[in-house]
Amino acid sequence: MDALGLPRPSWMTEDLVLLEEQARRFISTEYVPHLETWNEKGMYDREVWNTAGAAGLLCPAIPEAYGGVGGSFAHEAVIGRELSLAGFDSFGAPLHSGIVAPYILHYGTDEQKRRWLPKLVTGELVGAIAMSEPGAGSDLQGVRTTAKKSGNGYVLNGSKTFITNGQHANLIIVVAKIDTGAGAKGVSLMVVETDNAPGFRRGRKLHKLGLDAADTSELFFEDLQLPPENLLGGEEGQGFAQLMNDLPRERLIVAVHGQAMIERALALTIDYVKERQAFGRKIIEFQNTQFVLAECKSEATIARVFHDHCIERYLNGALDTVTASMAKYWITDLQGKIIDRCLQLFGGYGYMEEFPISRMYRDARVTRIYAGTNEIMKLLIARSL
Repeated sequence: MDALGLPRPSWMTEDLVLLEEQARRFISTEYVPHLETWNEKGMYDREVWNTAGAAGLLCPAIPEAYGGVGGSFAHEAVIGRELSLAGFDSFGAPLHSGIVAPYILHYGTDEQKRRWLPKLVTGELVGAIAMSEPGAGSDLQGVRTTAKKSGNGYVLNGSKTFITNGQHANLIIVVAKIDTGAGAKGVSLMVVETDNAPGFRRGRKLHKLGLDAADTSELFFEDLQLPPENLLGGEEGQGFAQLMNDLPRERLIVAVHGQAMIERALALTIDYVKERQAFGRKIIEFQNTQFVLAECKSEATIARVFHDHCIERYLNGALDTVTASMAKYWITDLQGKIIDRCLQLFGGYGYMEEFPISRMYRDARVTRIYAGTNEIMKLLIARSL
């Protein structure tokens, strides 16, 4: 579903084209027929994680030594893009594969990698990362969750909110402070295995403006005992640096999602205006329609070129925080703008829930907020001036 007609980017190798085709077929067959049911139910099935793992759609960049296939971020981008092009925007696989697993791969001890990564690859473990709190969102130094020393282990106390995969996750990386007086240097990442964990409690699945089937949740940790081997990397005080190092990747993942939604909206709208009539003419025949879609296609094409440039830079180890922030802010802003224009061309039907453009209008809004608000992105960009 490519409404832009662009040539294949240089980072898309032949094996990635095959992956794209395989992922598209699988998602179309296994997931798309159930999307409306899951949206109405407000939750997709836990089994989705197992089928995704069996199909090779989880953690493709994990090395073979830890149960993966040894791919790269490009493999994750292809899969994430296909999920969004199919309308499965509520599935937390991009976070599971592109954020949670890489934290363990990049910063975990060898024992931690062997213990957790193979199960993340298969979907036996569902990953989440618990950063945001009721009083701390983009300001990670303001977290109040604590992991106090107890013997040779830790006792975790605190609450988290807006946690993607919160109802399904059974492996959660928790941002906590071991030393509450040390600022950023007091932050560590604690890994919580939730199965049969006294002191762990899932709160409510949050009711949101969009992404109805996403299990975004509150989480609570009450005197939860953790052994020393659940401190990610085994060294205290490294959490803030670990978080900062991986933020460009997180923001690029959001940009990939936003770009895919732009292209899906444009394709759906072009198809619609070629069929729908008003005043005895196809809507595409009106000059206003042509001009609106010409602007949308031009802007979407510019965004796609920048999107591909950022992926290539990331793959070459050259994507800096400022450029990643530009990609996240600019593409998600454009995402909201183009989807709004496309909905207008559907007229009254664009406001109806059974038309995908209506759901996309709601689902797109959060991308300007999560992974750091777009205002924070502008602040980071401004520091480079």
